[in-house]
Amino acid sequence: MASLIFVHVISFSQSDFYDFTVKDIEGKNFEFSKLKGKKVLIVNTASKCGFTPQYEELQNLYEKYGGEDFTIIGFPANNFLKQEPGTNEEIKLFCEQNYGVTFPMMAKISVKGDDMHPVYKWLTERSKNGIMDSKVSWNFQKYLINEEGQLVDMVIPKIKPDDLSIVSWITQ
Repeated sequence: MASLIFVHVISFSQSDFYDFTVKDIEGKNFEFSKLKGKKVLIVNTASKCGFTPQYEELQNLYEKYGGEDFTIIGFPANNFLKQEPGTNEEIKLFCEQNYGVTFPMMAKISVKGDDMHPVYKWLTERSKNGIMDSKVSWNFQKYLINEEGQLVDMVIPKIKPDDLSIVSWITQ
């Protein structure tokens, strides 16, 4: 008599990265499904932070590697010492005038607390992303998403966007 073996696969992911639709900085729908096949760097941004000059490095990264294989998604947030007080229109103007930002910027959201945006719940909760728990510690924290929409890693705010660890991940 043959014995049967049952294998139960546990999936920690409650939602798929590509299922999200968010509002961009102009109020239009931005569907993550159009990011399939790309590496994505997600970063929470602020205009009045010591790390704000990282916008320049993010833009340089986007100009050098952005396209069919890689993109950057910026999420302005006012969660840390009210360092992003502006409206979406003011943030967009600030980014364009001061840093020439052309990578996709989304509407201002919350990245922590009771009003945390669902994208950031997915990024920070292992029960949703299947990989790890994390907390957004400050502005310009970076999350790396691979071509299959899986969270790969989190990079602390003080690590600059052009750090070798990030560039190596983009180019591998």
